Amino acid sequence: MEMTEISFIKGFIRMADDGWKRGWHERNGGNLSYRMKDEDVAAARPFFKKNETWTDIGTSVPGLGGEFFLVTGSGKYFRNVSLNPEDSIAVIELDEKGERYRILWGFEGGGRPTSELPSHLMNHEVKKRVTDGKYRVIYHAHTTNVIALTFVLPLSDEVFTRELWEMATECPVVFPSGIGVVPWMVPGGRDIAVATSKLMEKYDVAVWAHHGLFAAGEDFDLTFGLMHTVEKSAEILVKVLSITPHKLQTIKPDDFRSLAKDFNVTLPERFLYEK
Repeated sequence: MEMTEISFIKGFIRMADDGWKRGWHERNGGNLSYRMKDEDVAAARPFFKKNETWTDIGTSVPGLGGEFFLVTGSGKYFRNVSLNPEDSIAVIELDEKGERYRILWGFEGGGRPTSELPSHLMNHEVKKRVTDGKYRVIYHAHTTNVIALTFVLPLSDEVFTRELWEMATECPVVFPSGIGVVPWMVPGGRDIAVATSKLMEKYDVAVWAHHGLFAAGEDFDLTFGLMHTVEKSAEILVKVLSITPHKLQTIKPDDFRSLAKDFNVTLPERFLYEK
């Protein structure tokens, strides 16, 4: 078996390719990371290279000390992940303090993990803690319609959540905790990582104003499905707003409450205000 035939590698490659095909990853835009399971590490270990060179992460994530991640690379293109995974992605190991990483497989043509590695790892640390280790995927994409909405909607959790919930009945079921919003910040640094990790304490998805979406989930399918659902809802809203600024009918607060009861989800009341 080759490294690229291992199940988690194949799932990672498929998700990256699906995002490229949706048009969310122009040039080298977007990034993806996966916190590996023990069985993933065991299956991949025969392919690891010896590497004594450790690199500072740029932040500290002690809750992830000693863990292994599969990540996309800085300056790498999502469209090339399926064509040349050995060059486009890599397995990294964190040191026991969660302050440094080393590359064990991948980036064969040279390279380093995504420039937004601090954001990914800080949010992995949060989601690992609040989900008792269930969440393993962090995904950032340049979703066109969500970005467009950040120019015309107030940058508030309440507004984005309620507007996107109203666009499709499945939305409150898919992301019942709502959506967080990060105002525009320079990408790749500690500030945006800290701001996003605060939102990830209570949400699974955050809007990065004028930039895209940042999502977390248990596995590749659930995380991609979350991103896809939010972006499709945003597409519907863009179309509605292009027709009229005033909806003639929509889903009302009591409708949401009935939906929550039937689908056994909890919807925060702060999103169910009367307009």
